[in-house]
Amino acid sequence: MRRFATQEVAQDLDISGFALGGHRVQATAMFSDIRGFTAMAEQLPPEETIELLNTYYTLMFDAICGQGGVVNQMVGDGLMAIFGAPLPLVDPCGAAVKAALDMIEMIELYNREPDRVGKPPIEIGIGIASGDVIAGYTGTQQRATYTCVGDAVNVAARLEAQTKVVGRAVLVDGATRSGLAQRCRFEPLGTLSLKGKGQAVEVFAVPLGQKVV
Repeated sequence: MRRFATQEVAQDLDISGFALGGHRVQATAMFSDIRGFTAMAEQLPPEETIELLNTYYTLMFDAICGQGGVVNQMVGDGLMAIFGAPLPLVDPCGAAVKAALDMIEMIELYNREPDRVGKPPIEIGIGIASGDVIAGYTGTQQRATYTCVGDAVNVAARLEAQTKVVGRAVLVDGATRSGLAQRCRFEPLGTLSLKGKGQAVEVFAVPLGQKVV
């Protein structure tokens, strides 16, 4: 079962059983994808593409799960992760930002491996947002998935897309920034209008190479 559901989701099923629906929790959502993956895949045989994706997901899972996060969606080269559900975390904002910095570092190390010499470097973009979400199982009685829905999830997805526009690897919203207080350096980018959002969002970039205390 743990090949198809994370340990946390499997534990949640053991404790609570399965039922469609969810409950409101405070959590931090993360979205990430590979820059220019479509063009990259056009140049690779399918076998190399799937091998690249498997390596990418292995690295990202290690970084995210290492900070207590749960990867709950994988679509192509993109992934969604949740920090603070189904099991609570003391510091979901800090865990998500730490994971993001670990993800960037792992990709940089991977790009320097001998078998990557002469190949285009992989770059990723990450969006993070925090707030109330509904966490639980959606789908049908025959087939369902664990996920989270809410404004924070939507903002995280939009921030990931915005990384391409502003040229930063990791973007967070104001709620995530506030959750870390003075434990991390941020670059304020102002209040930005994100696609699909009626209200502008306060956006911060996370400078790379730092340690979150």
